[in-house]
Amino acid sequence: MSRSLKQDLADNIKTAMKAKESARLGTLRFLQAAVKQKEVDERRELTDAEILAIIEKQVKQRRESIAAFEKAGRTETAAQEQAELAVLQEFLPKQAAPEEVNAVIEKTIAEVTRQGIEGPAAMGKVMGMVKSELAGRAEMGAISAQVKQKLAP
Repeated sequence: MSRSLKQDLADNIKTAMKAKESARLGTLRFLQAAVKQKEVDERRELTDAEILAIIEKQVKQRRESIAAFEKAGRTETAAQEQAELAVLQEFLPKQAAPEEVNAVIEKTIAEVTRQGIEGPAAMGKVMGMVKSELAGRAEMGAISAQVKQKLAP
């Protein structure tokens, strides 16, 4: 049986503590707290897929923060967020190649079209299917833009 994301996170925290990597440790502890909070809220152990969703949400928040800080000229804060983003991305699966992403989008659009779904409903259906297939392996904001472009008349 493979190791769970939760175990990997705990091991990384121990390693960061021993190496006295305070910035890395802070990010890992923040992630662990988010996982524990979700477990307390739902009163159960989270699956790797659910932990992955938390990590993706944290990654998305960091990307948005980086863009906002850079726009405001706060490069030092943006650099700190970039460092946190790098730590979080270590827990995501290997990113899908652009060709793979494009193939999944094309295949999904063809399938949705065969079902006779059009317009905004098609966008939602395609995004749902693509997200389940590429979970954690691609940035959904970029995929959304690609899908919107391909569905445009």
